[in-house]
Amino acid sequence: MLKNGQTLENLRTINANSGKLVWIGIRPAHRQNMIVQNSAKLLKNKGIEGDHIAGHNSKKRQITLIQAEHLLVIENLVNHNPVRPEFLRRNLIIEGINLLALKDQKFSIGQCILEGTGICHPCSRMEENLGKGGYNAMRGHGGITATVNQGGTIQIGDLVSLIK
Repeated sequence: MLKNGQTLENLRTINANSGKLVWIGIRPAHRQNMIVQNSAKLLKNKGIEGDHIAGHNSKKRQITLIQAEHLLVIENLVNHNPVRPEFLRRNLIIEGINLLALKDQKFSIGQCILEGTGICHPCSRMEENLGKGGYNAMRGHGGITATVNQGGTIQIGDLVSLIK
């Protein structure tokens, strides 16, 4: 028990801000270039419509998210300016809320409900996209994976909030 009757579990549900969706991208096929979009349709229990992962019945990795604030960190670690979102191969970029606070939690993006399922570890492709040290630069900054519990359409500017 912490001060004022708080527990660590309670603290996990307190965020200073809601976040905001600032970028959307899909991967139409394995190793193909990302397609940047202003909106996307989330399919319940599948992922993002048009993304090559959607419909593969993944129980944990239907959508990948990364924190906008980490792009600058990655840039500094690899001396690669700018690090464009497409290089990182994540579906959504969120700013203003710590994505790790959404791991193992339900959260909303606009009217859609997602559930954070794990850490999104980097792949060897980061060495190709970011240059020498790209893989290690992404370690600890790769974001999270999520599943879609309630589908619908999301768009740039949508609010991202923990569901308590």
